[in-house]
Amino acid sequence: MAKVDFAGNVARVNVGVVSVRPGDYVLVHAGCAIEAMSEEKAMEILEIFRDMETL
Repeated sequence: MAKVDFAGNVARVNVGVVSVRPGDYVLVHAGCAIEAMSEEKAMEILEIFRDMETL
């Protein structure tokens, strides 16, 4: 288990299926980290979500 910060909301997430270290970015689905990713990729995804919120 790990604490994950979702834009200021901290949640406990199961990280049993990915290899991560503190500070890594992860894609989470249904309370489980399913992919570790680079900061660059994480920022691209966050930008897409921000764009979707404005539609």
